[in-house]
Amino acid sequence: MPSIKAALSKPFAKLIAKRIKKWSSRPVETQQKVFKSLITEASQTAFGKDHNFKNINSYEDFIAHVPVRDYEALRPYVERVVEGKENILWKGKPIYFAKTSGTTSGAKYIPITKESMPTHVEAARNAILMYINETGNSKFVDGKMIFLQGSPILEEKNGIKLGRLSGIVAHYVPKYLQKNRMPSLKTNCIEDWETKVDAIVEETINENMTIISGIPSWVQMYFEKLIQKRNKNVGDIFKNFNLFIFGGVNYDPYRAKFEKLIGRKVDTIELYPASEGFFAFQDKQGEKGMLLQLNSGIFYEFIEADQFFEENPKRITIKDVQLGVNYVMIISTTAGLWAYNIGDTVQFTSLSPYRVIVSGRIKHFTSAFGEHVIGKEVEQAMQEAIQGTSIAINEFTVAPQINPKGGLPYHEWFIEFENQPEDEVEFIQKLEQSLQQQNSYYFDLIEGNVLRQLVITKVKKDGFQTYMKSIGKLGGQNKIPRLSNDRKIADKMYELQLTK
Repeated sequence: MPSIKAALSKPFAKLIAKRIKKWSSRPVETQQKVFKSLITEASQTAFGKDHNFKNINSYEDFIAHVPVRDYEALRPYVERVVEGKENILWKGKPIYFAKTSGTTSGAKYIPITKESMPTHVEAARNAILMYINETGNSKFVDGKMIFLQGSPILEEKNGIKLGRLSGIVAHYVPKYLQKNRMPSLKTNCIEDWETKVDAIVEETINENMTIISGIPSWVQMYFEKLIQKRNKNVGDIFKNFNLFIFGGVNYDPYRAKFEKLIGRKVDTIELYPASEGFFAFQDKQGEKGMLLQLNSGIFYEFIEADQFFEENPKRITIKDVQLGVNYVMIISTTAGLWAYNIGDTVQFTSLSPYRVIVSGRIKHFTSAFGEHVIGKEVEQAMQEAIQGTSIAINEFTVAPQINPKGGLPYHEWFIEFENQPEDEVEFIQKLEQSLQQQNSYYFDLIEGNVLRQLVITKVKKDGFQTYMKSIGKLGGQNKIPRLSNDRKIADKMYELQLTK
C-alpha cells in the first residue's frame, strides 16, 4: 500500500510535466524571454554599465557588446564580488559562492544568487517527477535516499557563504524528504573521502535504500565496500533499490560493471548540474540525451568546437543549432555570468524538444597529431568494444605517446579492467575501428602511417583512485578526464607505479 506521499507525488508530477511541456514546446520564445529579462535586470550593475546593456535590444547587440569569456577573463569582476561589493555582476550580492578547483590559478568562486539558487533545486526535483510521471513508479519516495556529495559545512567570505555546490544544495532538501535522506549530517561532514564512505556503509547497510545518487566512479567505491561487508550483490542488500541517479560522466562505460555489482538492471536518470547552473536532465527513459533547461534563468549560446579557437568564431542560439555537431556551450545567467564559457562541449540529440549529451571538455581532447579526438568518441569506442562481451571496466583515460622508444607514435589507453578481454587483439581492433569510423582525421593519420594502432596499458586495481588521492581529488564531484592532450596524467600513473 503506497503512502500518502507516494500517492500525492503522481498528480504533482503530472502538473510539472505539463508545465515543462509548455515551455519546451516554445523553445525560441522561452529563450527570448529569458534573454530580455537578464539584460533588463542587470542593466544597472557594474557589468551592465560597462557593456552598455541599456542599448542592447537584440541578440546581435549582445554579441557586439559582450565578448565570450572564461573564468580567468571574468575574474576582475568576480574578485570585486568576493570582496563584498554589491551590484557588480548581478543586482545585490550573491547568497553563496560555489568553490571549485581551478586548473590554472587556484580556487574559482562561482556566484549563486537568490534568483539562481531555486533553479538548481527545481531541476533536480523535476528530473525525479518526470520519471514518476512517465513510469508511474513512486514507491521509492517511501524508502531511504542517498546522494554521495561534498561536505555541507560552509565557510564565509565577506558575509557570503561558500562551499562545494553539492554541499550547498544539501541545505535545500525539501522537508518532506528530510526523514528519507541519508547519510546523517555528522557523516556527511566527514572530509576524508575513504573514511566518509566507510561511515556511509555502516549507516546504510541495514536500511531500505531505494534511490542512490552520485558520480558513478565514487558510487562504485561505495558498492564495492557494501559487497565486501555482506558478500552479497547490492541488489540483494537493498531489495527495493531501483533508481540510480547520476551526473558528471557518461554512464555507458560503467553500465556493465554496475549491473554486475547490483546483480540486476535498475532505472537510471542522468543529470547535468554544474556550479554555474543546472543545465539539463533526462526527461524520458527511452530517449538519448537530456532536456535542456530553457526556462531556468539561463540564456544559451553555442560555438562549433572546431571553430572555437579561431579569432572570431560564430555564435548562435538554439534556433540555429544542428544535430550531432560538437558545440562549446556558452551561458548567461541570473547568477551574473555573461557569455561565459563553462568549458563543456555538447551535442544535440533532439531539436524537438531540445536534448543534449555532454560530449567532453573543450580543454579535454587529444590532438597532438591534428586528430581532434574528443571525449564522446573515446567513450563510444569503449562502449562498442565491450558491448555483448563479458568485459567490464572500472575507469579509463587516453593520452598521446609522442616520443615512443621505437616505431610510430600512438594513443595510449590506460584502462582499469574489472573483467579482462579474452582476446585483447580483437578488443583493440574494435576500439580502433570505432574511433576511425567516428573521426576521419584519426583515420587519415593511421592510414598515412603517421600514427600506429592504439596501445593499451593496464592499470592496477583501484589505480585511478590512488591517482586521484595523490592529487588531492578523491571523491566528491571530482572525476578523471577521459583524455588529455599531454602526458601529465600518464606520467603520474607511471611515477606512482599504478600500471601492470
